[in-house]
Amino acid sequence: MTKFNYQFSRLCGSVFSSGNLLYLSSGTSLLSPVGNRLSLFDLSSGTSRTYDFECRADIRFLALTSDDRLLLVVDEGNHALLVNLARGAVLHRFAFKRRVRCVTFSPDDRHFAVSYGKHVQVWVTPALRREVAPFVLHRTYTGQHEDVVMVRWTPDSRFFVAASKDNTARVFSLDTTDGFEPTTLAGHRAPLVGAFFGAEPTCVHTVSSDGAVFTWKWAPLDALEEIEGAAPAPPPPPARPLVGGSWSLSSRHFFNQEGSSVVCASLSSPSSSSSLLAVGFSTGVFGLYDLPSCACVHTLSVSKHHISACAVSPAGDWLAFGCPTLGQLLVWEWQSETYVLKQQGHSFGMNDMCYSPDSQYIATGGEDGKVKMWNASSGFCFVTFSEHTAPVTAIAFPTPSVVLSASLDGTVRAHDLVRYRNFKTLTTPEPRQFVSLAVDPSAEMVCAGTLDPFEIYLWSLQTGRVLDVLSGHAGPVSSLSFNPAMGTLASGSWDGTVRLWDVYKNNVVETLTHTSDVMCLDWRPDGRQLVAGTLAGSLHFWDTDDATCTHVIEGQRDIAGGRKQNDRVAANNNAASRHFTSACYSADGLSVLAGGNSKYVCIYEISQRMLLKKFQISYNRSLDGVLDKLNSKLMTDGGPVSEIDQNEDEISAKASTAFALPGARRQDDGSRRTKLEVRSSCVKFSSTGREWAAVTTEGLLCYGLDEDLIFDPIALTEDVTPSAVSKCVKSHQFGQGLVMALLLNEAPLIELVVDSVPLESIDLVVRTVRREHLERLLQFVAVTLAKTNHIEYYLAWTLAICKFHGVELEGERNSLYLRGLRALFKSVKNRFDDIRKVVDENHFTLQFLEAALDQKGRSNVDSVVAE
Repeated sequence: MTKFNYQFSRLCGSVFSSGNLLYLSSGTSLLSPVGNRLSLFDLSSGTSRTYDFECRADIRFLALTSDDRLLLVVDEGNHALLVNLARGAVLHRFAFKRRVRCVTFSPDDRHFAVSYGKHVQVWVTPALRREVAPFVLHRTYTGQHEDVVMVRWTPDSRFFVAASKDNTARVFSLDTTDGFEPTTLAGHRAPLVGAFFGAEPTCVHTVSSDGAVFTWKWAPLDALEEIEGAAPAPPPPPARPLVGGSWSLSSRHFFNQEGSSVVCASLSSPSSSSSLLAVGFSTGVFGLYDLPSCACVHTLSVSKHHISACAVSPAGDWLAFGCPTLGQLLVWEWQSETYVLKQQGHSFGMNDMCYSPDSQYIATGGEDGKVKMWNASSGFCFVTFSEHTAPVTAIAFPTPSVVLSASLDGTVRAHDLVRYRNFKTLTTPEPRQFVSLAVDPSAEMVCAGTLDPFEIYLWSLQTGRVLDVLSGHAGPVSSLSFNPAMGTLASGSWDGTVRLWDVYKNNVVETLTHTSDVMCLDWRPDGRQLVAGTLAGSLHFWDTDDATCTHVIEGQRDIAGGRKQNDRVAANNNAASRHFTSACYSADGLSVLAGGNSKYVCIYEISQRMLLKKFQISYNRSLDGVLDKLNSKLMTDGGPVSEIDQNEDEISAKASTAFALPGARRQDDGSRRTKLEVRSSCVKFSSTGREWAAVTTEGLLCYGLDEDLIFDPIALTEDVTPSAVSKCVKSHQFGQGLVMALLLNEAPLIELVVDSVPLESIDLVVRTVRREHLERLLQFVAVTLAKTNHIEYYLAWTLAICKFHGVELEGERNSLYLRGLRALFKSVKNRFDDIRKVVDENHFTLQFLEAALDQKGRSNVDSVVAE
């Protein structure tokens, strides 16, 4: 029986949405906000991780302590999370009452500063332990007339500078210091983007949106008097900097980027007399400048859209940039002028996805007309096909090395995953828009359903010719699927019917009638049953042998919930629009996964028509339809009050309001943007059964069985204990110890026994494993082989399992071991690819060295001959 303790594992299809970027202290890991989630990119190993916690809304600001222990996350609703970064656990939650534009920890990690509207608040950093009131306000600093956009500290954590939109920067002291007065640095003609301390606390660099960089110097009063001709006085003691002096403008510099404005700026660690300033412009150009001379070191055009976030690594060699319009994340090594990381999600959302047959890769098709291939293990996109000129509506894998995509541009394209090219394009005599796609089990025939005139086209994948055109539906063909066991094609349409076609005879075998539009369908792995999801929110299960409906699951109440911002009725009374748009059988055919126009994804047990588990795909309140209850007092005839009565700051920040008339306010360009609705357009199980993915509004969410712990008390006795397992290992009774460890099903115990078995005894130990424990051993070897350094040792275990249990794995009960076999194959394939890459690199390196030595030898011979 398939287990359903799936947990969120990672987020694909989107790498950056908004907010700022942060490097960890090692300089090889980068934190990037994606919606209300947070992703960690390991640049050295080429892997990514998405944390489990979610914010209430889209993340806007991140701050990290110098030791990488505490992470402070603030969303666009000014709600903050304090996170233990190592464990990914949320320690505390807090809500700020005013708009937050930046947050940063002091270098000694004892305080953190938050821009609190026009003010700056400094709070005491909470401890890692849980407290009743962890956030303690140290002090509020005032004096600026517009919102503060950036706060930066001195290295000794005694002073900080705050940049504001009122064109000024202000220097504050953390504690009350005798002789110190807060100083305002004024002179810019545009709002400030950033303010930074230089290598010394006596130097401040300010950057404004019009491309001006001012350098301010602090000097004691006696130095000023000495310049004016007065007698010199002894300098102040070094323990009291910025006291007894004044600030003056030292130099002005300009970037000279015509037609663009500065959007973001970041300064490297000022450890020497010079620092590197990274600047992102609204035209998609970023520049790198050397301060204090402001000499241009490097400029590069990333895209045509503005760069909203930039960060410099602690070593100053890697630059990270984020473009929210394209969902693009770049890491650039400016010294070698190469990309360390270049990732981009779908610009306008995804429509469909599909796992490869070996579950190694995930293919996604989006509204931007691109097909992207993602590594299922690392979460990185490794190739993008952009030949389509319209949104991609369907994806299919005929073989592990070929992916097919159907689009509204009237083409079905076949892409080669070996040479990364579009090697075949399937078209129709007259232009058509395709919305569904299917491939027969032999991977020789491709069929696609059209939006109008409700036809199904069949091609030969080898020749690319149209074989037949199936007509008969009275509505768009929303879904297609081939029977896995035979050549029957099932087509679902908005006309409320599912037709079964014999594609070789061009006739309709059966017509299955429903009471509403058919939105999705899928075959059971044995081909004996078919599920169809309708617009009424129900799942119909059909026995295809006699064309009878065996089960009906009314899922409308299960996926009901989520009140939209403009709904005039409560969520409980508004289930009419909730329906399934995608359904997928599990590998054993006992359950079905369904998702659609709802915030929920459901898993049903078919025979009992029972809901096993329900997943809420997002808690992000920046999306519409997440909350079940809204305050009806704030609803008016023109819409919600929050969308009508917005101040100028919110309009400039969001650049949209759904209900205000264009031109009704000053500085309003007429653009409008409403909230996206939370939903899932496609759900699929992986071939291994250990993972499933859903195409949602926020990206591709993957859920996996990380800890597949099963308690099996039937075969357990009082003698089966962890201590007994340890005694068996010490007495070299490895077979008995392995059986008891598999009965207890605890990974540390199984690992203890497996790692203790000598290499020459693996065959004998594997023979003692009984049939009922073989699946658990397969799963353990597959999971361990994917992460261990003892590759040869675990390959010996794999070979022994296949040698002595091959008959059972290929017999009638092979469906019980299918999930473990696929997981084991995936791990072996991954390690093979890793080793092959290393071997190829070593081979080419040896060839280069051999050629270099030969060339050196020839040059020596030529020199001797010349003499």
